Amino acid sequence: MILDAQKIVKNFGGLTAVNRVTLQVDAGEIVGLIGPNGAGKTTFLNSVAGTYKPSAGKVTFMGDDTTGAVAEVMCRKGLSRTFQIPLPFPRLTALENVMVGARFGANHASRKPARERAKEALDFVEFPLDIDTPAEQLNAVQLKRLDLARALACGPKLMFLDELASGLTPGELDDMMALILRIRETTGVGMIVVEHIMKVITGICERVLVIQYGTPIAKGTPEEVMGNPQVIEAYLGEEIVADED
Repeated sequence: MILDAQKIVKNFGGLTAVNRVTLQVDAGEIVGLIGPNGAGKTTFLNSVAGTYKPSAGKVTFMGDDTTGAVAEVMCRKGLSRTFQIPLPFPRLTALENVMVGARFGANHASRKPARERAKEALDFVEFPLDIDTPAEQLNAVQLKRLDLARALACGPKLMFLDELASGLTPGELDDMMALILRIRETTGVGMIVVEHIMKVITGICERVLVIQYGTPIAKGTPEEVMGNPQVIEAYLGEEIVADED
């Protein structure tokens, strides 16, 4: 097991955004984390990845107690991520942005090896533009590929993919799903996928955890979770079915 997050709580003053959420991930496993808007999904990731310090609970990553460890420590231990809204260094090129991940991630490369690793990561994600294109010139879809390449260049054991598929066309969505599966097959990295597009969850995840108002309400295979009455009720008004073939 590469991640064991036990009964994670995150409070902001009197608001409990995450309430005793437990989630484990094995090497090479893709686990879905879903819930309505505002359910606490990203806050949970932030509490595990070091953006926030959990108010309670325990995080064990790669066999070590990392509860409360800051983000750069978690990254160097092998946890990398993409974000709902990618935030690259706008005036750096695509290559330079990915080199940041290669230099300061788990494998901590010097400049020349970092450059090679960054080029390999951009190749792997099939980055569609010249690698010397400034990040400020990229559109939303290109930024997602860049964000994924940077996360890969960190040399991760575990990746958090936060709404990586949002805003994609049906064809782009299929390509992204295939790419995520190829990452798993090639690297053996584990993943937690936060997504509202159920085609992604049912297409690539072995297990799913559902949270609502920060609290776990269901877990199981995608099929079990999608048939759970409590999950269906939680998603009333949400676009839970988006399986267009």
